[in-house]
Amino acid sequence: MHLLIVDDHPLFRDALAATIRLAHPDAVLHEADGIAAACAVLAANRSIDLTLLDLSMRGTSGFDGLITIRASFPRIPILVVSGHEDPRIVREALQHGAAGFVPKAMDKATLTRAIDAVLSGALFLPPGLAEANASAPRSKKAPLPERLARLTPQQLRVLMMIRQGKLNKQIAHELQVGDSTVKAHVSEILRKLEVISRTQIVIDTASLDFDQIHNALPA
Repeated sequence: MHLLIVDDHPLFRDALAATIRLAHPDAVLHEADGIAAACAVLAANRSIDLTLLDLSMRGTSGFDGLITIRASFPRIPILVVSGHEDPRIVREALQHGAAGFVPKAMDKATLTRAIDAVLSGALFLPPGLAEANASAPRSKKAPLPERLARLTPQQLRVLMMIRQGKLNKQIAHELQVGDSTVKAHVSEILRKLEVISRTQIVIDTASLDFDQIHNALPA
């Protein structure tokens, strides 16, 4: 497992690395002190499975860093580890493509759960933030057909298999792709459908006729 820690405070990078090694002693950790350095590391190390990103760094405004990394390396999930806990910021981070959000004040066990969840292809919010995010005022979800239209043909195939109850390894075997590719697809499906779990995917799409969708897919 290869992880990239992006933060401009060396002491926090060290603390984060120490926490990760407690749960994953065999993890290979890479570090960067800014977005340009992070992109260089990601370009040179295609084996990186997850990026842990601080939103507030020198030379970075708002969500620019998150957007830059997502645009350049869309298959690598990003877990935001931030000093902010405002539900609006959490919600916007997810909308910009983050696969999870953990405040820096959280405990080590929460960080470990977040890493494991995101690596499995899920979205992650700590319970308190998840409840605040759910109750915060927000714009209404787009209609389901509009959200489905955001998915690529391969993501639609993965979506149909999720509805059939198949696990990531089974999906990877049927599509003849790697587990990491399936996890990236699942994370993107969750984000594009604006849901936070596989169960919600099944509930939201329960009324759809996927035979019609399947027939419309490219061969």
